[in-house]
Amino acid sequence: MLVQKRQQTLESSASPMIKIMVSHGSYYHEIDVPAQSTFGHVKSVLTSETGLEPKEQRLLFKGKEKEDGECLHTVGAKHMSKIVLFEDPASKEKKLEEMQRSEEYILKACEAVSIIKSEVDKLYQKVLTLERTICGGTKVEDKEFVMLTELLMVQLLKLDSIVANGEAKTRRRVEVGRIQSYVETIDNLKARNSATFSNAANNEISVITKWKAFDSGVVERLNSPTPFQLSTVITQDWELFE
Repeated sequence: MLVQKRQQTLESSASPMIKIMVSHGSYYHEIDVPAQSTFGHVKSVLTSETGLEPKEQRLLFKGKEKEDGECLHTVGAKHMSKIVLFEDPASKEKKLEEMQRSEEYILKACEAVSIIKSEVDKLYQKVLTLERTICGGTKVEDKEFVMLTELLMVQLLKLDSIVANGEAKTRRRVEVGRIQSYVETIDNLKARNSATFSNAANNEISVITKWKAFDSGVVERLNSPTPFQLSTVITQDWELFE
């Protein structure tokens, strides 16, 4: 078998090259092949030209379909001969069904992403409310930040479970980016909330301490007044009173 295959290869390489005109729908392809090539070899050459695999091709010469093992020269095909190529109907139908299933799947994936998007929009409103509350000077409990972050992460996990292609994949990537940015915003708000009210508490303690010190000083001065000193001068000059 190996010897026979080698002999066929040598014969093909030794045969002169011819140009074949291949009609494929509204297109024409010109290919150069050895004169003693098989129609199977012609199909392999046409794969790079048309994108069709050999098993997806049908070749007709003089109105008759040719088998892969038939040789060009034995059926009368020569330089500038014309061959008609058409795609195998079963293969074409299979591709069409796969494309329709793919489009239907993409549509369902887009719908799933849209549902998650509406939930993320609602959570974003809560992020804005949280921001307004903190900017308004009201302290927010840490559990509010934790709860909102967890809700966003749930939506992120839902997005990760969607196997998407095409437009659905693009939409999913956008929503993932939104959620990540909102989580980062919540982290910043939490840090700001802690820092703001921590500073306020420190300022309050500082003011109370200063008043206590002031009051202590007043009491101390009231309890320890500066003594009034009388100067007494004793003299030996006595005056006589009559």
